[in-house]
Amino acid sequence: MSVKHPIVAITGAMESGSVSVIQALERIFYRERVKAVYIDGSAFRRYDRTAMRDEVNKAKAEGRVLGHFGPDGNHLDKLESLFFEYAAIGKGLYRHYLHNAEQAAKYGQAVGTFTPWERMDADSDLLLYRGLHGAALVDDIDISQYPDLSIGIAPNANLEWMTKIQHEIRHRGVALDDVKNGLLNRLHDYVHHITPQFMRTHINFQLIPLVDTSDPFAAEPVPTADECYLIIHFCDKYWPDFQPLLADIPGAFMTRRNTMVVPSSKMLMAIELVLMPIIHDLIIASREVRGITDVAEDRGAGLCGLLA
Repeated sequence: MSVKHPIVAITGAMESGSVSVIQALERIFYRERVKAVYIDGSAFRRYDRTAMRDEVNKAKAEGRVLGHFGPDGNHLDKLESLFFEYAAIGKGLYRHYLHNAEQAAKYGQAVGTFTPWERMDADSDLLLYRGLHGAALVDDIDISQYPDLSIGIAPNANLEWMTKIQHEIRHRGVALDDVKNGLLNRLHDYVHHITPQFMRTHINFQLIPLVDTSDPFAAEPVPTADECYLIIHFCDKYWPDFQPLLADIPGAFMTRRNTMVVPSSKMLMAIELVLMPIIHDLIIASREVRGITDVAEDRGAGLCGLLA
């Protein structure tokens, strides 16, 4: 952790709702004039798309499990080095993974490849990471020790599978059997390397559907926001004053002393209200240490490094 150069890490798959947290943080950064450098966890994958496909087939033939969830498919050592260096001096080595044609065209490369490693601009207030390993602890690699705020986007398995299945079939043309095999390939690493991280995060957000998702392969529509509730779980470090939150968020209620339930139609509002004071305090403390007393009006207009 670093007062001078704070790190916020969001751990969870995009299917679990991390996009909503990013949107809420963008609004907070705009109001607080925070210039955040964005790091996509996909950039720390070990193999590009073509090489990964070959390596997965090779692993299967050898009786091994290989996927993006586990350490063998990622450069967790490089991610830890980035967090360590940023916390110390506000810099680090990063790259982009090009997910789609628009991103690939920007760099003149193929979809599913990486841009070259480069040094980030030192002029930033905060590092924002979104990926699968923001609270990872594997052997002597402990990424969880660096974030000043660690946010877990905890999955509801069937809801996440529904979203993943329908995205793969409709937008990528993947056959249902191939999607099923991909999910099975993920399960080992999911159990051993993803879910344990949510015991080390400071705040967990989890969407819970209120409709039947018992068969995620049945092609039922993915639950809408109005068909879900958002569960928010807090650890002691960022324990809020619950009374104002309950008063300000329509329909919110408590189920345990550290757990609040919110209608997901109020999800963005709730996330902003929860995270706003934390980000404010991190940035104020950072600027005091760095001796910054005046912030430009246009600072915090967006996330540096965030690809379309």
